Amino acid sequence: MTRSKAPPGSFFDLAAAGAGAVDTPAAASETAAVPPCNPSVDALRERFPDGVLRNEVSAGDQDVVYVHPARLVEMLGWLHENPDQQYDHLADVTAVDHGGGRPIEVVYQLWSIPHRAALRVKCELPLDSLEIDTVTGIWVGANWLEREVYDLFGVHFTGHPDLRRILMPEGYAEGHPLRKDFPLRGRFSRAEQTRRALTQDPEDYYMPGEIGGRVPQLVAEDAGGDAEEEDDVD
Repeated sequence: MTRSKAPPGSFFDLAAAGAGAVDTPAAASETAAVPPCNPSVDALRERFPDGVLRNEVSAGDQDVVYVHPARLVEMLGWLHENPDQQYDHLADVTAVDHGGGRPIEVVYQLWSIPHRAALRVKCELPLDSLEIDTVTGIWVGANWLEREVYDLFGVHFTGHPDLRRILMPEGYAEGHPLRKDFPLRGRFSRAEQTRRALTQDPEDYYMPGEIGGRVPQLVAEDAGGDAEEEDDVD
């Protein structure tokens, strides 16, 4: 795979340089292969020859398959439904930003309970096109996981039933905190961050029912002068 030449220094320097340090490379198009540990990799190559871009083995036995984003749902659906595969558990959906203008990787960690097999599937998305189809139609549990990736990395999951922030407040205006181009201290000054925190609508943090129905905690002093908490009475 041909990548743009990195600026001098270590990969730590490259990451610190941010998203604009290197021209955004095109998504992987090679079909390079290494001997896999998991037969699902060869099965994917045979079933979707134009969908598998490349594969690698990480940490000695963790198979990683890079697939074309446009074929993702079709390929993961096949891995889920095919009796010889049966990847019935979606352990995680996350993302990785390597910085330096390189694509963001969306990562799907799969596990087949019947076959006791693990498989990691990745899609590379260029920074100017952070969009991919949702897999909530295959695994309902992808709902909150995809929301987290959307919140922290800015990846938009097309077709998601409720795509909104899940960790940061809905009105959070500083961007996506796990992107390499996100400043360590945030995009606003400390004074502006404090002002925004103090003027934040409580409903960004609590459900309306929690605010309206909350009973204040009462603290009373006993005869010995020690404070003791009184239980809330419904």
